[in-house]
Amino acid sequence: MSSCAYCHERKGKRPCPALNGLVCSLCCGEHRMTRISCPTDCTYLDSGSDYQQKRLATQFAPVRRNFYLELEQLGGRKAVALFNLIEVVIFGYFEGRRDGQDAEIIAALQALRRSLSPLHVPAAPMSVFAEHLKKEYELFHKQNPDQIAESSEALEVLDHAARFVSEFSENDFQSSRFLGGLIGYVKIMHPDIAAHLKKKHEPGHILVPGQSFLPPPATEVHTHGPDCKHHH
Repeated sequence: MSSCAYCHERKGKRPCPALNGLVCSLCCGEHRMTRISCPTDCTYLDSGSDYQQKRLATQFAPVRRNFYLELEQLGGRKAVALFNLIEVVIFGYFEGRRDGQDAEIIAALQALRRSLSPLHVPAAPMSVFAEHLKKEYELFHKQNPDQIAESSEALEVLDHAARFVSEFSENDFQSSRFLGGLIGYVKIMHPDIAAHLKKKHEPGHILVPGQSFLPPPATEVHTHGPDCKHHH
């Protein structure tokens, strides 16, 4: 029996051109394009990616809802609007890419935080995505100054957001677990928005009316009583 060329524990079932051997489905799913340098023509990339995104979306949805409740308590609708913008920008930038990693998201959030901080902290040049996120934030804030968190409020939201991404990615710098969960969630729960965001947009025009994919409000449990309008 040929063992997995990556973990050397489970049985290898899929031919892996990157490892020049057989790889188990678990290692193929978890480590492709991160720890395994997959060639772009690998037959398992597309099908495996869709499966992983669906699986991660199921895990992501309840955790995401709880995080939005946390943000609402932290800074109200402006805090919520900031993270919703961040999610939209992330999806629009990384959907369709196979090499994205959660570390890029965390680094971009930290870079945006530094740019908004009143304290000047020397740092390395921003990555391409960090620059993109910063431009989208600045343009949205310029066009909608009363709708999104700014200054100290934004700093807190960005701190919470970086922690949220890190925790969902299980503190693995090479993970793409958060990206897979978010992209899968949007594709499954908001297919119309996903289709729209896949198109190319000019900077500052990534948002359209009704495009928000905030979690739906929790439904209140109805109790029948003397004032109830329902027929008994």
